[in-house]
Amino acid sequence: MNKKTRGIEDLVQFAMDVIHNSGEKALSYYGRGKSHLKFDENLVTEAELNLTEFFWDQLHSHFPKHLVFKDNLEYTDYSHEENRYLWIFDPLDGVANFQAGIPIWGMSLALIENFWPVFGAFYMPATGDLFHAQAGKEAYRGNEKIHISSSESFNDESLLLTYSRFQNHFRSTFPGKIRALGCTSSHVCYIAMGRADAAVITNESFQDLAAARVIIE
Repeated sequence: MNKKTRGIEDLVQFAMDVIHNSGEKALSYYGRGKSHLKFDENLVTEAELNLTEFFWDQLHSHFPKHLVFKDNLEYTDYSHEENRYLWIFDPLDGVANFQAGIPIWGMSLALIENFWPVFGAFYMPATGDLFHAQAGKEAYRGNEKIHISSSESFNDESLLLTYSRFQNHFRSTFPGKIRALGCTSSHVCYIAMGRADAAVITNESFQDLAAARVIIE
């Protein structure tokens, strides 16, 4: 048991270090989008590629037998033994905010062991917020424990976070405020710490929210 605990602690420490260092690297690209472009693909692509390469290099250096999730890739060598660990790294969530210089964006990192999420972290470098949790344990913002709101009902002070075109698709009777922050993982983390009461999330895959799921659960 002690050996397993030390192993998890080592993995968590690696994750915390690498996501923080990735965030510092991301800040060098932050807000550099060309103002006349609605979506500066060159900036986003360069940042994502460099951040992903940095993560892969760090993982291979520390844990060379661990796997990294890639879209549409079938893992034939995933097992319950040496290859039981799989990492899911999203270098940029909230890319429009990132390129525009709006601080609500971040990167997420989740660790999967034997097909189950055991750790998740979401880092917002521009604000310094680092949300993290081990599965089945308390969630944190930095070193501070966080909790969802204790309110049992919605009122005019409640906050619902959603996507930007929500009101084009739905007629809402929600009694409180509705906001779209442009970063899905931040929506989940803000609920986890009680800043918001609920969120509407669509068209997001398991891998997009793997880290946020661990944090809010």
